[in-house]
Amino acid sequence: MPGVLGLMGHKKLIANNKKARHDFFIEDTYEAGLVLTGTEIKSLRQGKVNLKESFAKTVKNEVIIFGMHISPYEQGNRFNVDPVRPRKLLLHRQEIRKLIGLTTQKGLTLVPLNIYLNEKGLAKLELGVARGKKLYDKREDIAKRDEERRMSKMMKRSLR
Repeated sequence: MPGVLGLMGHKKLIANNKKARHDFFIEDTYEAGLVLTGTEIKSLRQGKVNLKESFAKTVKNEVIIFGMHISPYEQGNRFNVDPVRPRKLLLHRQEIRKLIGLTTQKGLTLVPLNIYLNEKGLAKLELGVARGKKLYDKREDIAKRDEERRMSKMMKRSLR
């Protein structure tokens, strides 16, 4: 899988939550570390993770991700844990306080956007502060994308 060049250097993208950008307006993003077991990180490095139905909440001054599925590692035997267990996210105290303030506002939620390995090989999760889209917003985005696709086709034809 090709890496993504970011502000901090080379990142290897493991999983992307495309549905999040379709269902939500992303207002702000945060980079968070993940508390994982040994077999979970091995499975994650193989790309066996799913973010589709996952979300994050602030619980007792901690940020916890729920619904993230990391498949059990094949050679993990008794060390494997529950694939969808809640996992703690590592953020600075100021960031957690800010997220608590943002999520108490009506309509804002924490959505995982993607998981990647940074240049040091550590698993990181990009967390987005998001506001839900209405049906008409989704239709508007689809119409805009279709229009851009049609325009690029017309430009290619005119260049021939």
